[in-house]
Amino acid sequence: MHQAVLAIDQGTTNSKAALITADGAILGTGSHPVRISHPRPGWVEQDAEDVWQSTLNAITTCLHTTAPGGAGGGGVEIVGIALSTQRESVVGWDRSGRPVGPVLGWQDVRTSSWCAQLPAAVDELVRRRTGLRVDAMFSAPKMRWLLDRSDAYVGTVDSWLIHRLTGRREHLTEAGNASRTLLYDLTTLDWSAELLDAFGVPRSALAEVRPSDAGFGSTKDVPGLPDGIPIVAVLADSHAAMYGQGCTRTGMVKATYGTGSSVMTPVAEFVPSGCTLAWQTDRPVYALEGNIVSSGAALAWTADLLGLPDVGALMELAATVAAAEGVVLVPAFAGLGAPHWDREARAALTGMSSSTTRAHLARAAVDAVAHQICDITDTIPGGLSTLRADGGATISDLLMQTQADLLGRPVQAADVPEISALGAAELAWSTLGATTGWSKTRTYRRFEPHLTPEARTDRRAGWSAAVTTTRTA
Repeated sequence: MHQAVLAIDQGTTNSKAALITADGAILGTGSHPVRISHPRPGWVEQDAEDVWQSTLNAITTCLHTTAPGGAGGGGVEIVGIALSTQRESVVGWDRSGRPVGPVLGWQDVRTSSWCAQLPAAVDELVRRRTGLRVDAMFSAPKMRWLLDRSDAYVGTVDSWLIHRLTGRREHLTEAGNASRTLLYDLTTLDWSAELLDAFGVPRSALAEVRPSDAGFGSTKDVPGLPDGIPIVAVLADSHAAMYGQGCTRTGMVKATYGTGSSVMTPVAEFVPSGCTLAWQTDRPVYALEGNIVSSGAALAWTADLLGLPDVGALMELAATVAAAEGVVLVPAFAGLGAPHWDREARAALTGMSSSTTRAHLARAAVDAVAHQICDITDTIPGGLSTLRADGGATISDLLMQTQADLLGRPVQAADVPEISALGAAELAWSTLGATTGWSKTRTYRRFEPHLTPEARTDRRAGWSAAVTTTRTA
């Protein structure tokens, strides 16, 4: 009989599940997509019941494919659950646990004009208390939008899944997820009465905040799972990736390549600029972070534009040319995130000529992902020596080599592309008393930069010029 933690990684486009032993072995996995809708320009919605059902489907697949023996065949004892979840997206539900509206995705910008009308003093308060800035990406404006339409509980996706996993008994959230709402004071580690008032969110609508390893109830009435399995640890997905990458010291930098991207580096203490709470165990661990709105999404958009079946085919096409030959794609489909934070910016495709081919466009999309990462790493105090990369897109050697070339620094791509589940599971096993340390022994594919400094400077300058056009149009 194998003991395992069931790690659930609920992301923007997929829900994943994995059974992971105390030594980091993966006994089985499952994945199921989550639908995304765009009812209006800039609106990004999901269905809360679909998020829940996709999670159940991923768990079911994982349990039925587990080796050896299969979970249903007596081969595995699930000793705990670890959650890793998309962060700023918001769910609302009534007292009976029924969703009261759509899930407002973290990419959703319907509240941008409302945010722009807030007094400057609110933005200053947000920065001093949360380390963030007022922006439609974060949760508080989305919560206000849902509360304007219903008297409901509101929460991030971790709180929604905890609510359903516990048979609608618990309304809890994890501190790192709470830190992404604009409502959680990182100086006191509690909801801020001033910020709640500024955004018009009643405390009674919010979940109780707990440290990442504090325990979040136990399963009840979950199809396919026995009652009583403890939810041991919860992390936000980007934070779980940093934990799984072993980035625990200042100067270590990780980048997660998902629908968007998150670049994070730990810091010794809270600073009121670009800061987030990565996790809280015996003490809070803070990180500087920059968020990119469209990275994997830009690859998917370009693949669709070119009539390709998937991003894999886009990468194959991009690899047929040595460079984009001056073509630049700036994927500001919902504005620009860090470090520009310009929601009025619009996407641009520049530098084309009569000799431009589909392959050059594909290569420009790959470059765009890497350039956006560079924009953030350029702002990190002291720079970086090596970038640790994770996420689905890191399977592409072309993207990773492009990233190393444009950074002028080595890139280490994790041996497991989807590392968030492993990070959450490692925290769970540590909480359960096991000796872990998988992140310290992880293997990587290493990519060294090949571009000359002059070529790198030219390509970065071309990107910067194109970004400027998106902000002045």
